[in-house]
Amino acid sequence: MHIQHRYIVVEGPIGVGKTSLVRKLGESLGSELLLEKAEENPFITRFYQNPRQYALSTQLYFLLQRAHQVQGFRQIDLFQSSHIADFMIDKDRLFAELTLTTDELKLYQQIYQHMTIDAPKPDLVIYLQAPTEVLRERITKRGIDYEQAIKDDYLTRLSELYTRFFYDYDESTLLTVNTQSIDLIDSEQDYQALLDEINNIRSGRHYFNQSSFAY
Repeated sequence: MHIQHRYIVVEGPIGVGKTSLVRKLGESLGSELLLEKAEENPFITRFYQNPRQYALSTQLYFLLQRAHQVQGFRQIDLFQSSHIADFMIDKDRLFAELTLTTDELKLYQQIYQHMTIDAPKPDLVIYLQAPTEVLRERITKRGIDYEQAIKDDYLTRLSELYTRFFYDYDESTLLTVNTQSIDLIDSEQDYQALLDEINNIRSGRHYFNQSSFAY
C-alpha cells in the first residue's frame, strides 16, 4: 500500500482508544509504532489514588520520558519508513494544566522551556473524541487497575482541554473522529471507512463520525 502520511499521531483523552487504533493502523499501513509507556511511570498508581500529592512527580516523569522518546525521533528517517504514535509531546502541557497548582505549573513550564524539545511535526494528527460516559465504559472494559480510580470529573475536564487545544491546532493536517457511535476496533466496516478517509486526506481540517459513511 502506498503510504501518503509518513508520520501519524493519534491523540485524545484517556480511554478513547488511541493505542488500540494505532496498533491496528500500524498493521494496515505497515508502519512502525511509537507508543507511550504510561505503565513505566512509578508514580502513576499513586497519582490516581492521591492526585494532589503525586501530580508534580508524575508529570515530570512523563515529561522526561516523552522528551527522551522524542530525541529518538531525530534518529528516524521518516522518508525511509512510516511511523504512527499514540502521543504527541504537547499533551504533557494539557495534563500539567489539569493537575498542577499554580506554582507547580510555573516550575513545570520552566523545566519544559529549558529542555528545548524539538519534536518532528506529524503529517497527520487523528484526534479521537468520546463523551465521559463512553470513556468510563472503555476504561472499565480494558481493566487497567490504576485507571479504575480515575474520577469522571477528571475525564470531563481533560476532554475539555483536548477540545480547546485542537480548536486552534493548525500545525498538521487534523482529522477529528467522534468515536461515540462507531467501533474502530471490532467493526471492520467502521475501521475500513476510517482507513479510506485517512488515505484520501490531503491537508486541512477534517471530521469523521457515523454520518461520514453509509452502511
